[in-house]
Amino acid sequence: MELKGEHIFLTGASKGIGAGIAHSLLEAGATLSLHYNSGVGDLAKAISEHPGAAHQLVQANFEDIGVIQELFGQVIGFQSPLNTLILNAGVFIPHEPGMAPETWWEIWQKTMRINLDACGLLTKLALDHFMENGGGRIIYIGSRAAFRGETSAYLAYAASKGGVTSLARSVARSFGKYGVKSFVVAPGFTRTPMAEPFIKQAGEEKILEELALNELTEPKDIAPLIRFICSGQMDHATGTTIDVNAGSYMH
Repeated sequence: MELKGEHIFLTGASKGIGAGIAHSLLEAGATLSLHYNSGVGDLAKAISEHPGAAHQLVQANFEDIGVIQELFGQVIGFQSPLNTLILNAGVFIPHEPGMAPETWWEIWQKTMRINLDACGLLTKLALDHFMENGGGRIIYIGSRAAFRGETSAYLAYAASKGGVTSLARSVARSFGKYGVKSFVVAPGFTRTPMAEPFIKQAGEEKILEELALNELTEPKDIAPLIRFICSGQMDHATGTTIDVNAGSYMH
């Protein structure tokens, strides 16, 4: 699945699932804008393994919605027309019901700003660009939580991913005639730095009991699917959600 000539913008590329996707897309020869917030993390290793790959690093804190339009302009300035937007950036912050309402609400709002509001605005900007340039793809990294719910400490996360799923389906339904394709890839529990605190708290064996397979999903198990969607060979599956959860729906 070579992607030479494909222009792709990936958010949340610095670690975890995002860094795994970045590694695969760099390997495939795509031209990439790679977003990070506070540091490049695991992304630096992926870039070092692909010297000469066409890419730029773009920084933005998605809590500040005001920077997103400027960020998107920077991406288009580097690689226009854009072919694919991959919306991966997100947070997974616990907020137990027993918290003070003000603290609980602050975490709820932070989660929504990053996981849903920023995602929505980038979708709008990408749609405007795609409609002027003959179409494109948006790949939303959703979550199993949107379909089966989450634990009591992660209500905002589940709600935000439910919103992302509905947004993706609406984009597929409403903009297909403009050449826009939209997909949700919904991982289950994945071994990432974001999930590590939960793994330590719950215990890996307990998490494995929910799976049909004997090992946790890792970013490298998700990245090839994203690469395949970017190739255009799945365009007629627009509007679909692809589950990558080690068979956990069956347990």
